[in-house]
Amino acid sequence: MTGWLEGKRALVVGAGSGIGRAVVDAFRAEGARVAVLERDAEKGTALAEALPDVPVTVGDATTRTANEEAVASAVGAFGGLDVLVSCVGIFDFYRSIEDLDADVLDAAFDEMFHPNVKSHLHSVKAALPALKESGRGSILLTESTSAYYAGRGGVLYLSSKFAVRGLVTALAHDLAPEIRVNGVAPGGTLGTDLRGLPSLGLGERSLGATPDRAAEMAARVPLQVALSGADHAWSYVFLASDRARGITGGSVHPDGGVGVSAPKKRS
Repeated sequence: MTGWLEGKRALVVGAGSGIGRAVVDAFRAEGARVAVLERDAEKGTALAEALPDVPVTVGDATTRTANEEAVASAVGAFGGLDVLVSCVGIFDFYRSIEDLDADVLDAAFDEMFHPNVKSHLHSVKAALPALKESGRGSILLTESTSAYYAGRGGVLYLSSKFAVRGLVTALAHDLAPEIRVNGVAPGGTLGTDLRGLPSLGLGERSLGATPDRAAEMAARVPLQVALSGADHAWSYVFLASDRARGITGGSVHPDGGVGVSAPKKRS
């Protein structure tokens, strides 16, 4: 792949680590100019130091203000915006409804749905004028294999990712023909810093730090691969490119084939 995104101007929300960080690198490698919005100040500083030509806005993607600031920064630096990518997320470490105390349900719901769903709405709303002006706008939201198959997260995480599937469908319908909207539904990711819900005592727990994660990830999918953020990033590159100009309301599934039965072993 060379120059698939040449001339594109992109904003990546949640770009400080994991898939978001990999998307930044892949987009830049394919010729895009990229700005980012990142909540974690340390990650934002590290990104700005590593990539001095990348405008970095530090702020909470669940708020209107942070998204408007990030869009303004991108438009100010690049003269417009063609692509919006959101990789924001938080996890529940497979907590079932039976294991959720009624006392924390309200707080846990807000902690899950604000970043996993509401942040997308704020990001899209802030970026809409610039994306429409582009004449070739594209929005990419991060779903998850959890939005398609049970057991890949707990009840709150799965339902939030189903909501993102709904956003992709609704936005693709509402924003056509000016803007294409698609999802990427990654499976498990090596090196992710996906954190848990603070209300469940999981705020400092990172999914990527799970012991023997690579082996466990490879063992549960037919292709027997443990995929990294860099592996997932190319799905975003394709959907953001003009080669995908006929695709909207869809989703790409870099998940090792979790939706098919395991292949038979050759003797």
